[in-house]
Amino acid sequence: MVFALLSKIKIIKNTIAVLAVSSLIALSACKKGENTAAATDKTEALQPEKLVVDSVKVNDSVKIADSLTVRFTSKMLVFPTLKDKTLLDSIYFHHQGIKDFSKKGIEAYLDKDKNEYFKSVKTDSKDWLSDISYAQSWYANSQMNLVSTDHDFMHIEYVSSAYQGGAHDNFGFSERVFDLKNNRKLELKDITSMPKDKLEALLMKNLNKENSGTTDSDGDVNNSEMLLVDVIPATNNFYFDQKNLYFHYSPYEIAAFAAGDIVIPVSWDELKGTLKEEFKERMKIK
Repeated sequence: MVFALLSKIKIIKNTIAVLAVSSLIALSACKKGENTAAATDKTEALQPEKLVVDSVKVNDSVKIADSLTVRFTSKMLVFPTLKDKTLLDSIYFHHQGIKDFSKKGIEAYLDKDKNEYFKSVKTDSKDWLSDISYAQSWYANSQMNLVSTDHDFMHIEYVSSAYQGGAHDNFGFSERVFDLKNNRKLELKDITSMPKDKLEALLMKNLNKENSGTTDSDGDVNNSEMLLVDVIPATNNFYFDQKNLYFHYSPYEIAAFAAGDIVIPVSWDELKGTLKEEFKERMKIK
């Protein structure tokens, strides 16, 4: 009888031990699962949100008088997933009055901009409107064009043009590249350490590599034939691709209006030895 009792006690002890070990294993697995889930959540949180791009367009006109019609057109990009205010301020640098960067906010801003433009033309035209001897159409146009987002560098081209009487209209270009990894506008110093004078010498050397398209009775006209400056400045109005760094100049900036806008390429080979290592690796430049 005692032996039977001892056997029962032994069985109970073994059962308790097995249950205890099972509980520890289950608890450990649970904690491991929680840690794995937490690590997964953390990894997912560190992943940058996918860039989403939308746009807002306005196209409207008003007749000021029988002799004058005015049109306002504008296209602005909208970036719902970008939240950094400093970056957004830089993207919309030409419209400092924007406080709400949502699609609805951009629409409201453009509508206000349009109304102010129409109002200013109406107000300013009171003194000279009667002097217009034939029907004219004036306009103000602006566009933001997304060119590329390669390697998390977002290139936007800003184009503006206007006509308010005179011999011809006026237009200009602004190129900006934004570093989406670091939420800031890319500067020339982030790409190359080449001294300014040497870079400007390359710009002069490469001036005629991409013809502006200007022609005369003899055919194509070289950009150098219409140059208005002795030194071509290396400005922050640049962009790039896998082959070259490009500098973009608007009419009158370095050449006569007849030359139009001029783009001057500088190859990565010409900048060899001066390219910033981080930029070179990110762009996979050999």
